[in-house]
Amino acid sequence: MPSAPCEEGRIALRKQGYQFVAPDATAAVKPCMWNKRTLRGGDMCYKHQFYGIESHRCVQMTPTLRCNQRCLFCWRSFEHETTDERFCTPEEIADALPALQKKALSGYKVSQYVTSERFAEALDPNMVAISLSGEPTLYPHLPEYIDLLNERGYTTFLVSNGTMPDMIRRCRPYQTYISVDAPDRETYLALCNPQEDYWDRIHESLSLLPARRSAVRTTLVKGKNDFDPEGYAAIYEASGATFIEVKGYMYLGYSRKRLSRSAMPEHEEVRRFAEAIAGHCSYRITDESPISRVVLMEREV
Repeated sequence: MPSAPCEEGRIALRKQGYQFVAPDATAAVKPCMWNKRTLRGGDMCYKHQFYGIESHRCVQMTPTLRCNQRCLFCWRSFEHETTDERFCTPEEIADALPALQKKALSGYKVSQYVTSERFAEALDPNMVAISLSGEPTLYPHLPEYIDLLNERGYTTFLVSNGTMPDMIRRCRPYQTYISVDAPDRETYLALCNPQEDYWDRIHESLSLLPARRSAVRTTLVKGKNDFDPEGYAAIYEASGATFIEVKGYMYLGYSRKRLSRSAMPEHEEVRRFAEAIAGHCSYRITDESPISRVVLMEREV
């Protein structure tokens, strides 16, 4: 029998709102800030503005907490690494999603700011964002899991660091995200701290994007990777992605142990950098969300 994942890390994550699928696994659900804000009648996140996703009906989850990178800007803890775990079956995870989402949101039922209609909608999610923490392509049953979610009527977003192109090739989510957080190999190695040099693998994953609905996401960290817009433009252009998201690093979670607040760019800086990228490729700014410090770009037709 495999040992349970690091209990100290599990306790820390539970305090942060993680709901685990099983005691001996790290597949987990955690409603995001926007899910709860929308539930209370507030604004939805930029994914609603850009792609029509209803934040209060979205499940944010991960099938594993394992990751093969230690990005400086990541909010997850490197102090509580998962050393061993049982991988849940796709059915086990999919069956657990509604109950875990309900458990996580149960306290909002009595809130004066939450209508009964909105709460009922939140307990009937129609979107799964595989993007909580860890690298989902390290979960060996990811293609089957996404297929199962699709069969059950969920819209699926897969957010990946692109280091496992063979797994990306087998997955068929509604939208595929690949992170590109550097304009060159050297910056990638310094900022993302991969277990191996995956730079060429990331480009292989990017080559798969023209055949699917896709997005490339770049997290800008001030003073670390906010240079060479022409380099980013060349990568975006070669990817053929449907969308490009240029997003500012947010000073949150465990990243505050590695970076200072000064590493968080203002929205105006993010937009200016996106404009500079647009000057070197066929992608143009089509939308933006200042509160999330993100700019959306699409290819000019």
